[in-house]
Amino acid sequence: MIGGKQYVITIMDNENSVSAAKRTINSAKKFGMGKVEHWKATTPADNPEKIMKEKGIDPNAFKERYSRHENCMAAFLSHYSLWEKCAFENEEFLILEHDAVFVNHVPHTTMLQHVGTIGKASYGKWNECSHIGWGPLTQKRYFGGAHSYIVKPSGAWQLMEMAQKNPAPTDVFLNLDNFPWLQEWSTPSVEVKDNFTTIQNTTGCLAKHNYNPDLYTIENV
Repeated sequence: MIGGKQYVITIMDNENSVSAAKRTINSAKKFGMGKVEHWKATTPADNPEKIMKEKGIDPNAFKERYSRHENCMAAFLSHYSLWEKCAFENEEFLILEHDAVFVNHVPHTTMLQHVGTIGKASYGKWNECSHIGWGPLTQKRYFGGAHSYIVKPSGAWQLMEMAQKNPAPTDVFLNLDNFPWLQEWSTPSVEVKDNFTTIQNTTGCLAKHNYNPDLYTIENV
């Protein structure tokens, strides 16, 4: 199990997000995890475009066909705020999204360099892992979801620096062109279980979730 701190990004005024995050926390306990804390998500109400401009991040980089612009910016800033905390506190962090559910133990991080995913890819096609333990990212050229990954302070500083140079929605931002050293754990500790989205639009749901409006909802936050 990792040292450091563990956080699940939670939209605190959204009942579904809070309920899902509690499920994340409860599933972590089943695998001996220490305290997983809620981390208050940035939302469109926080004026994410203004925050991005203040931090030197280009808001236009988050205009893409699969997501709602303000929601996509807010989601990125939720992660970014944890990278800042990780870097300035000089402590290793496990970052989770509210749709994460633990299915296995969390690995030790002795062989993790900077940033590594412990999650099973959650959409599209991906490659099966061919190594054992920590190894180079192979599931995709980017994280197949930003629902569960470990960040060391050395990685957090590099993530923040790149955010000013080449920003993108969180999962595709975490790619091998930006960060050739990204790693993955061979036996996923976490899977995604969701029935709603606070980021994607209908196009994104159709592309990633085999969207059925009777079973999957697009929420306004």
